[in-house]
Amino acid sequence: MKDEIKDTKSFFQEMSEQLYIYISKVSPTGLDWVFHIIVKLSLLVAIFLFLDFIFKIIINYVFRLFRNENRFPILKSIYQSKITNSVAHFTALAIVGSMHEAIFVGALKQTTIFIIRSVNLGLVMILAGMLYRSLTAFRNYFTIQQDYYKVMAINAISETVKILGIFLFSIVSICVVFGIKGTTIVGSLGAITAVLVLVFRDTILGFVTGIHVATSKSLKVGDWIGIPKYSIEGNILDISLLTTKIANFDKTISSIPTYDLLTTEIKNLQVMSESNTRRIKKSIFFNINSFKFLNPEEIERLKEINLISDYLIEKTSEINHEKESIGHRDKVINGRQLTNIGVFRYYAQKYLENDREINKENPIMVRQLEITTQGLPMEVYCFTNDSNWQRFEEIQADIFDHLLVASKEFDLQIMQIGFPK
Repeated sequence: MKDEIKDTKSFFQEMSEQLYIYISKVSPTGLDWVFHIIVKLSLLVAIFLFLDFIFKIIINYVFRLFRNENRFPILKSIYQSKITNSVAHFTALAIVGSMHEAIFVGALKQTTIFIIRSVNLGLVMILAGMLYRSLTAFRNYFTIQQDYYKVMAINAISETVKILGIFLFSIVSICVVFGIKGTTIVGSLGAITAVLVLVFRDTILGFVTGIHVATSKSLKVGDWIGIPKYSIEGNILDISLLTTKIANFDKTISSIPTYDLLTTEIKNLQVMSESNTRRIKKSIFFNINSFKFLNPEEIERLKEINLISDYLIEKTSEINHEKESIGHRDKVINGRQLTNIGVFRYYAQKYLENDREINKENPIMVRQLEITTQGLPMEVYCFTNDSNWQRFEEIQADIFDHLLVASKEFDLQIMQIGFPK
């Protein structure tokens, strides 16, 4: 193998000498060295392009021959990210770098240094591109696996690695091109470390947020979220290192700093959607002046309502039994009494419990809230069996349509602000 390499170098060295003689004959006097460098540089580039083309064909063919995308999806992601092309570039340039001495035999020292540094710079750039494509391969792999939490983590990490990579490869490139030691450059950057931290504040916070969200699995791309701070509600389109894009339901797109996902209150409504349940939490305001005790005639009339018939019979029996042991039982204020608002509250509770669209595994409540200047709010608190937005609104509307009209049977008045006639 070594003999073959020596023979190859001897071939290029002999070709270089013949080329030098030919250029010296045809080029203008005094400019032969310029033409010499240009032609040989062109030759190096041509050899690189030829080798790169050959290696890409061979490597990609072998890769496609042995890959099994179903068993090894990582191979599919590697091929899609074109890492194999980077390997071909690196191999071709490394070979060209080993040939330059044979082609530029007898060249000036400055020319040799220029060629060496150019090749080394090219290798550094190819390695940087290979690192970037490796991150893309990981992202493609987790996308194929539909592991969106890890996709988000890779996005955060890749953005950070890209920035650090640009910084580090820039230092390495400067060292390669100018022949400076890396410690000299890094040492001179120590004085501006605080400035760098300030400049990359959002980047650092975005990186920390991405790792936190990925490990806690609290958010992912596609989730339906609400952010009260910005009055935003919609689906997450993208979580990058610096910004998070949210598609609002009004067909607009909002962008917020990614670190807000860690420092701001976020409501993740995706859990509700995935469980196929959605909460109803809505109140009806009643006029307190319409509240009253029910007399026997009204109780008898309300007993015809199936949902509260047994309740009224039971409560009437209990109240009559208690009144037998108290004085002045003819006075309605003495002892317990049934009220129209209390019976209506029980009716609303039973109505929800018998509604097929209401989830019975979650709390079902009809409760009184604190009295306001607008009246007494009675809140309906329950969960529907369907989280679809349109269907949810239909179920909620049906419930309140019924309760608002049914309240008239109990002689209750709904509070509303009227306009002057």
